[in-house]
Amino acid sequence: MSISGAPESLPFSLALDGLKAAGEETRLRLLAVLGEAELTVSDLTEILGQSQPRISRHLKLLAEAGLVARHREASWVFYRRATEGPARALAGALAGLLDRTDAVLAGDRERLEAVRAARAAAARAYFDAHARQWDEIRRLHVPEAAVEAAVRAALLEAPVGALLDLGTGTGRMLELLAPDIERGLGLDLSPAMLAVARANLERAGARHCLVRQSDIYAVPAPRETFDAVIIHQVLHYLDDAGRAVKEAARVLRPGGRLLVVDFAPHDLEFLRESHAHRRLGFPRETVDAYLEQAGLEPLRHQMLAPERGEGLTVSLWLARDPRPRAAAAVTVPAAELGREVA
Repeated sequence: MSISGAPESLPFSLALDGLKAAGEETRLRLLAVLGEAELTVSDLTEILGQSQPRISRHLKLLAEAGLVARHREASWVFYRRATEGPARALAGALAGLLDRTDAVLAGDRERLEAVRAARAAAARAYFDAHARQWDEIRRLHVPEAAVEAAVRAALLEAPVGALLDLGTGTGRMLELLAPDIERGLGLDLSPAMLAVARANLERAGARHCLVRQSDIYAVPAPRETFDAVIIHQVLHYLDDAGRAVKEAARVLRPGGRLLVVDFAPHDLEFLRESHAHRRLGFPRETVDAYLEQAGLEPLRHQMLAPERGEGLTVSLWLARDPRPRAAAAVTVPAAELGREVA
């Protein structure tokens, strides 16, 4: 499927099933609101003012027709209007025909904003509870603006269609790069951090970026899925950093690029004791070896030192898949990416 949004023909049977599924008031409202955000059944119950069993039944019918997609994250299930698959165009066309000023739809959007506000407040409360730890580490290294400028300069020197952010945390890298990519996926094991990331991306209007719960050592995507992968301040938490780099390389398309951002070697032992750092930074040659063992070609190493000469130096490694870049790449449905928990 092309992500350009070009019109697509639909088999008669699929079109008929889709129209039958959408041809009911609640399900049409669901299609409209699920084009605005990823939402849980509880969210939708609050927005539409209907019982959970009723909402679940309608979602099941829409999902069976391919008009909405679902993914499970720990004990939660998120729904969104289909952006992949043969029924994607029909779902978008039906929602696009609706009058946004209609009183019923306007009311749904107003309640959606209240749900978003509650989400953002919960995410902020979590972040505030951990802010002391984050701020303590931030004060130790080069200003984030300098790191983010270097990240953009490295990754955006060539077009990026699909981006994977491993260990996405608060989703900051996706938020930073969202204006310049076609689609983004962030993976993290922590549901609490994913809640923060989801709220941040919604606030930024980055609807083409999703976050999913997943193990960094087992990315739930086929080979050659992404044009670029970023591992930002993650390797120092891992028992096997080289394994994570190999997994990142596995999902890179031919000619794709991997950017690793982490600390240079340091002796701040309290970061291991108080902040669960497994490694106190990485020498250049160590990460270069990880990249080469993963079959990647190291292109560049950059070091960003603190302005006042004290604290942590941040290192950036850029590498590429040495195979010739393919003329066209296959888009992997978003529904197939991210951890599905039974």
